[in-house]
Amino acid sequence: MEQHKLGSTGPDVSSLGLGCMAMSDAYGPADRGESIATIHAALDAGITLLDTGDFYTMGHNEMLIREALKDVPRDKVQLSVKFGALRGPAGDFIGMDTRPAATKNFLAYSLQRLGTDYIDVYRPARLDPTIPIEETIGGLADLVKAGYIRHIGLSEVGSDTIRRAHAVHPIVDLQIEYSLIARGIERDILKTCRELGISITAYGVLGRGLISGHWSKDSGKVGKDFRLMSPRFQGANLDANLALVEQLRAIARDVGATPAQVAIAWVAAQGKEIVPLIGAKTRTRLSEALGATKVTLTPAHLAALAKAFPPNVASGTRYAAEQMAHLDSEKPATA
Repeated sequence: MEQHKLGSTGPDVSSLGLGCMAMSDAYGPADRGESIATIHAALDAGITLLDTGDFYTMGHNEMLIREALKDVPRDKVQLSVKFGALRGPAGDFIGMDTRPAATKNFLAYSLQRLGTDYIDVYRPARLDPTIPIEETIGGLADLVKAGYIRHIGLSEVGSDTIRRAHAVHPIVDLQIEYSLIARGIERDILKTCRELGISITAYGVLGRGLISGHWSKDSGKVGKDFRLMSPRFQGANLDANLALVEQLRAIARDVGATPAQVAIAWVAAQGKEIVPLIGAKTRTRLSEALGATKVTLTPAHLAALAKAFPPNVASGTRYAAEQMAHLDSEKPATA
């Protein structure tokens, strides 16, 4: 697998990363043994970047990754961890805390759960509206100096915040949703990151499974699947979005690939500084996603995709209204 440098100051990482959230029951039931086998298969295929969050089922995901990596040399993998999200005992999200003291606390627990003495890329999961980003990044910079983290990333923030953060300490990547049906970063964020030498680690490249070609109106009804709370997966929005998938399916047939492979390949084709995070929780889905690295999209294919999936084509917002209000990335740049 190809290696790409993460930002202008970051490590070399695989051209695809593995997002591990779904392995902790976020998208319905997950099998622990299969999840670990999927991580091993990803490493065998050349994936080196594993992404998680300390709040994914309250530490479950980090402990799962620790178990999967117990026999893997530490320098053979890069761990990307999001922090700062506060959760109640019922699993509800109750705010953000990115004060330097809180950051140290979050990090201490993550290091223990992951069984490591450093994290490769550490990032606040969202912008904390009560703490200046300069203060948060300053605290993270101190942790870089102390050797507990190697690099600093951001997640779901807009251009103005990116510039303020990067002025305090180099930012290696911005983790943000990017797909055929989520193209908001093309307004100004992608340009800002390119200007500053910051990579994009793109999550939701399959629209959380919506444009994978595997989702139907009966999907997600076993166990707790938080996607069902998303406007894009509900009612008339779902009908409209599944109709878009049929257009993708037709293009995929012409390409000689699956809809998921074409969707991933499209994200990868938007620039070498973009690393798609594939959210597979089974070896079958991982194998399909890895096939995207062999997909070549011709100018004609790209034109057909552009026509079928113009910006803002999706029906419904990507999060519920309350969560959308907390997305700094949705705010237009002022500079």
